[in-house]
Amino acid sequence: MTKPLRVGIIGASAEGGWARDAHVPAVRALDGLELAAIATSRRETADASARAFGVAAAYGDALDLVRAPDIDLVTVAVRVPAHRALVLAALAAGKHVYCEWPLGRDAAEAEEMAAAARAAGVRAAIGLQLRGNPAVRRARALVASGAIGRLLGVSVSSATAAFGPDVPAGMLYAEEPGNGANLVTIQGAHTVDLAVAVAGALRDASALATTRYPSVRVGGERAARTTFDHLLVQGRLAGGGTLSVEVAGGRPPETPFRLEAVGEAGILRLDGGAARGVQSGRLTLTRDGAVQPLDAAGPAGLPEAAINVAGIYAALRDDIAGGTSETAGFEHAARLTRLVEDLLASSRDGGRRPAGRWPEA
Repeated sequence: MTKPLRVGIIGASAEGGWARDAHVPAVRALDGLELAAIATSRRETADASARAFGVAAAYGDALDLVRAPDIDLVTVAVRVPAHRALVLAALAAGKHVYCEWPLGRDAAEAEEMAAAARAAGVRAAIGLQLRGNPAVRRARALVASGAIGRLLGVSVSSATAAFGPDVPAGMLYAEEPGNGANLVTIQGAHTVDLAVAVAGALRDASALATTRYPSVRVGGERAARTTFDHLLVQGRLAGGGTLSVEVAGGRPPETPFRLEAVGEAGILRLDGGAARGVQSGRLTLTRDGAVQPLDAAGPAGLPEAAINVAGIYAALRDDIAGGTSETAGFEHAARLTRLVEDLLASSRDGGRRPAGRWPEA
């Protein structure tokens, strides 16, 4: 029997956060993976997390986890500015890596990590977890098979409760543009990547990024927002259809996401998502109004936040075992980062950008 991959998660606090809500339950639920170690910024919190998650090893220094000989796969689930150093260290140690999106603060960092992953010869997965969503995979297959005929256009509405007029203390770092974690780079990139996964590559695109809430509340004080909380994207698909995307922050949680793909022979719709963003929840798929059957969304009993993440872990596990390349890796992440930067440049100068080193599908 093949030994399970031993996973060490950097950034999994028992007090809360994305790693606790998504990564920990996903790893613990999947066959072939073992949650073997936890690292946080302090030994006390690492010990508390290890006890809460039933993990034997705890580290107050993430680099000690990276260097541990009994860890096969390192998950980097901390804030974006810390990604580069941890990812490069893990790759240098010969470990497989799962890094949360965004990979880096900018394209230069993302491309540096992609080059390091190539040189290391290991598997490096990026946390674009919508690619692990069963409804997205099914929609992608239907479009590719020609089930709805020639694709005429795709329209997307993608909302999140984040990036509204009230900023929780834990999200304050996302208000600083230099940290590379904001509505455009997170919600915008997840949404555009989903559209590309379903509809195919873009030929060209233009964008308008704006700030709908120029004054925000941080605790009991007012502050000026210095980043964007709304994004519009308009583009032409390589296959000839069109794409329109609205990504909005500060929206109510009831109807967070809708994608409609119109073909000459039918219409597909993806609906659902979650208040924290489409990447965090379930999606349903309909074809001409009829609900479509989907593959099982991971092991039974997974919390909603963990479903899509489990899909990526499962694909990465299989890639490592079988030598395949089904998981979106750091090369894809670098291309998507370049697309995001081109969209922001388009917003600044009003020009349309042709596809360069953008995601291919």
